[in-house]
Amino acid sequence: MPPFAHRLAAWQARHGRNHLPWQSQDPYRVWLSEIMLQQTQVATVLQYYPRFLARFPDVASLAAAADDDVLALWSGLGYYSRARNLHHAARQIMGEHGGQFPRDRAGLETLKGVGRSTAAAIAVFAYGQKEAILDGNVKRLFTRHAGIYGATDQPAILTALWREAEARLPDDPATLRRYTQGLMDLGNSICTRSRPRCGECPVAADCYAYRHDETAALPEKRAKKANPEKHTVMLLARCGDYLHLYRRPDSGIWRGLWSLPEYETLAAADAAAQALGTVATRETLPTLTHKFTHYTLHIAPLAVRIDAPANSADWLPSAQALAKGLPAPVRRLISDNPLPSYPKPHGDLV
Repeated sequence: MPPFAHRLAAWQARHGRNHLPWQSQDPYRVWLSEIMLQQTQVATVLQYYPRFLARFPDVASLAAAADDDVLALWSGLGYYSRARNLHHAARQIMGEHGGQFPRDRAGLETLKGVGRSTAAAIAVFAYGQKEAILDGNVKRLFTRHAGIYGATDQPAILTALWREAEARLPDDPATLRRYTQGLMDLGNSICTRSRPRCGECPVAADCYAYRHDETAALPEKRAKKANPEKHTVMLLARCGDYLHLYRRPDSGIWRGLWSLPEYETLAAADAAAQALGTVATRETLPTLTHKFTHYTLHIAPLAVRIDAPANSADWLPSAQALAKGLPAPVRRLISDNPLPSYPKPHGDLV
């Protein structure tokens, strides 16, 4: 039987994903895709990657960009710390590495937001270096194939998985790239979390889980914690073609992004609306639910139209507001509730 890596590489050549826009030996393109793909599906990244690359075609243009521009293009991808880390790392590369990416895993790991597996993927795809990756799909694949029991976030299990990952590496750089992509492709399409398609798997013949009918048991799952629910009221205030927004603090969720003001109660939101000026119309909108990794947020929107605004400091033209970095549910609220045709407000915001 051919070695594990060669069977997987041969399968990838015939059945894998070979036309993704980031599949190149350009470290910038590879790095950008690896950061976007952290905790995000390929189908989603394919919607954002071309736009981001068109706006920031190289690390120099990204490093020179304003924070708001980077966050605005990232808006909707979630996990916004990735965008901030990406921007910070671009400035590291320009300031500390003369505009050149480090050429080995150890050097790549010094970049903000780049861990061992991400650094290894860049080293493999950009430089053909012999490094092992271990993302979520690969952990599942090796857990099943090698018969490793235990939650994959436990230190002893992680050590065993890294040992497996390193032991299976091929030596040839061309095979290595295809093998590494094959690990990702197989975990994404065949060795899936539920209902794996073992009959189509190129390495099923010596897979522990397949031979012992344990694919449903592996990897072992962590005990689920209760997912708390939180509630907030958001004030969607418009004045003519202007929106009332504020920039969130540099801590907590959505840090540094622009958002609608939040209040604990509808009464507090009403009072805030009245402080903005004369409330011409008022409407409570259907609750919007947004799921985070660790809790669920229920947003009760209060939409108001302000006539004769008290001041102009907190208002942005709608087009300018939508060009900011906005959390996905906030952008959805604004986009799903466009400005009706109202007379020009009495106040002057320009």
